[in-house]
Amino acid sequence: MSHTFFHAESSVRKFGGCTEDYQAIHDWFDATKEMFADFRHRALRHHSQGIFEAERVFGTTITNSDGKAVPVRLIGEMHVKEDCGGRIPTVADWMSQIVPKPWMNRGYRDEN
Repeated sequence: MSHTFFHAESSVRKFGGCTEDYQAIHDWFDATKEMFADFRHRALRHHSQGIFEAERVFGTTITNSDGKAVPVRLIGEMHVKEDCGGRIPTVADWMSQIVPKPWMNRGYRDEN
């Protein structure tokens, strides 16, 4: 999806309430667009560990404006699936696609 608002609308269709109930969670998943403005930003939060991290940030559930408790994990799973072709990748799925470069594995000793 192109914008977090559309993710929030999707959450309303599935769980009820209003878009404002879900906006902060969807904004959190896509905040990484600040660092990388194409699909690669997803490697930072759009995976199974990111979904559990969202649960730690927002709590196990939110209560939407209909008074219904909605698991944050389900909201996160829906967001990731909508952006990743219907699947939830792991961190390893993303990291295994990084092409190693020499600078990535060159340590040095700072003598100062």
